[in-house]
Amino acid sequence: MIKTRQLLPRLQKGDLIRVISFGLSAKGISTSQRKICKKNLETLGLRVSFGKHVEDNDEFGTSSVAARIEDLNEALADPEVKLILSGMGGMNTAQILQSINWNLLTKNPKIFCGFSDITVLVNAIYAKTGIVTYYGPFYGTFGMEKGVEYMLEKFKACIFLKRTIYSQLSSFLE
Repeated sequence: MIKTRQLLPRLQKGDLIRVISFGLSAKGISTSQRKICKKNLETLGLRVSFGKHVEDNDEFGTSSVAARIEDLNEALADPEVKLILSGMGGMNTAQILQSINWNLLTKNPKIFCGFSDITVLVNAIYAKTGIVTYYGPFYGTFGMEKGVEYMLEKFKACIFLKRTIYSQLSSFLE
């Protein structure tokens, strides 16, 4: 059963975000593209950090469930982290659902953002906690060659500004 909807405070310049690979390893993002991703996020005034296992890469192109949960728990326990950004899409995110410490997440709510395989995670977060998450860009998309300005503009509107598409649709959703 979905609990009361919980909108988290918007980000501010200087806030810390954490990149975590819930599905595929961020190792699939080239070094040059990763530099562009980080630079684009920093131009928004955000500080960027990475989970220890963001580049782990097993035979399935991901890290172990234990490694992904360790990265998640460390990000949740860190009061400086305000947003958790999926490294990439991919597969295998559903594997971590049974291991998530939902009490830790409820006590230390964070904004989550990503698309593709993280869909199962953001839906579970909303269903279990009521925390509103973002179906939006993952880390790798911040290094796109085309359309990045538009994406940055919309991402900035969602995470920094008080009025968002969600608030415009909220009366429809109720």
